[in-house]
Amino acid sequence: MPRYKLTIEYDGAPFVGWQRQENGPSVQGALEAAVKGFAGEEITVQGAGRTDAGVHAHGQVAHLDLVKEWREDVIRNAMNAHLRPRPVAVLKAEQVGDEFHARFDAVRRTYLYIIVNRRAPLTLERGAAWHVMPPLDADAMHRAAQALVGHHDFSTFRDAQCQARSAVKTLDEISVSRYGDGVEIKVTARSFLHRQVRSIVGSLKKVGDGSWPETQIARILKARNRAACGPVAPAHGLYLHKVSY
Repeated sequence: MPRYKLTIEYDGAPFVGWQRQENGPSVQGALEAAVKGFAGEEITVQGAGRTDAGVHAHGQVAHLDLVKEWREDVIRNAMNAHLRPRPVAVLKAEQVGDEFHARFDAVRRTYLYIIVNRRAPLTLERGAAWHVMPPLDADAMHRAAQALVGHHDFSTFRDAQCQARSAVKTLDEISVSRYGDGVEIKVTARSFLHRQVRSIVGSLKKVGDGSWPETQIARILKARNRAACGPVAPAHGLYLHKVSY
């Protein structure tokens, strides 16, 4: 059976998350329905990461197996036709070897979090960024964030619902940058705990607005206590930005 790798973009707002669930529409379910619509096959689409409800993607990666071999552009165009009007788009379809696995072969995942930092309400970015009105010091946030780089026990930033066997993860890179009214946080690692990125962003926001000193991030990391974490940032500012193989 030929295997295809998909690169996917989506607005997570109308979905219960990536993973197929009984309590509402999922991105995975939308893709599987699109395949059935054009190929008539009931298949499982395997994703590189299970984004939560409301989380978006610029570069989610998935794979699927089909009985019939199709041209790559036909798969992309046919799936997009059957995905309308849902806010999901297949950007690219590529035939790959049987050994490729979207989840297990990924070596790095990069998440992007977008904050719009201004007094005026959001219009174009509504539902696509976190609106924070108090001025944020992005440089202080960046300096504080570097304490998180490396191999650590991230229990402080681990959601109570997390099913990972261990809270120990290796965070490869984290950066905080300002672009006009926008503040962008990029975080890269092989894998993440449930809501780890949103927990980190919520804590860094407290550094940025002056509620916490820069050294507080290192302190709460060492505490390995969820109670020490800042508020969790809202889902609608988070994007699965890129998956590397």
